[in-house]
Amino acid sequence: MISLENRKVIVTGATGGIGSSVVEKFIEAKSTVLATGRNTSKLEELKNKFKNLKTLTFDTSKHEDIEKFIDNSSNELGGNVDILINNAGINQDNLTIRMDIEEWKKVIDINLTSTFLLSKFAIKKMLKNKYGKIVNITSVIGHTGNVGQSNYAASKAAIISMSKSLALEYAKKNITVNCISPGYITTNMTDQINEKWKEIIKSKIPMDKFGLPKDVANTVIFLSSESANYITGQTIHVNGGMYMA
Repeated sequence: MISLENRKVIVTGATGGIGSSVVEKFIEAKSTVLATGRNTSKLEELKNKFKNLKTLTFDTSKHEDIEKFIDNSSNELGGNVDILINNAGINQDNLTIRMDIEEWKKVIDINLTSTFLLSKFAIKKMLKNKYGKIVNITSVIGHTGNVGQSNYAASKAAIISMSKSLALEYAKKNITVNCISPGYITTNMTDQINEKWKEIIKSKIPMDKFGLPKDVANTVIFLSSESANYITGQTIHVNGGMYMA
């Protein structure tokens, strides 16, 4: 088991299937974890499950408050941020000719702009210790595109390019920035897909199955560990072979 004992970690989107699994893996690795999301009751459930977990309710769409959120998170973690996992995101699907500007902007603002700002202010903390790891959760859709998801695909593809720029800027400061692009993972979101369409999707996955949240979480832990010290600016695909870069 990888040990990340005493590392100070922020996980956004912590109440979803992938986010809660990421939190669990960091707790197992003996990290000090702050979980955040919009749903206070679900954060409380997480806190009851993991007694040492710290939580802050926060909506990452509130861009004007993100610097304060990072400051508050750092204080909760004991004055430092070692690792940031940008997992929060949304989708608001529509065919391009039917998609209005608000549907476009909302997805771009939350998925891309929030990730940029969270990274920006976390990096300021990391620079003080010349150490940090950022892992951004993107999506296979950012590489392949998908019908009705031009906004989502654009936001996820942009995160990948942005992460490469951040990796270049801060590599000499011992700060790594990487991405994970999950394919179809069994979560509440994929549970809503009807069975016929699930079978069509599975037919395109060489492993013939959806992944589990822990498959993504295990990769997060690796990229956050000392084992990945010489990896930066990269995207790890966790998709059962659905897309091979």
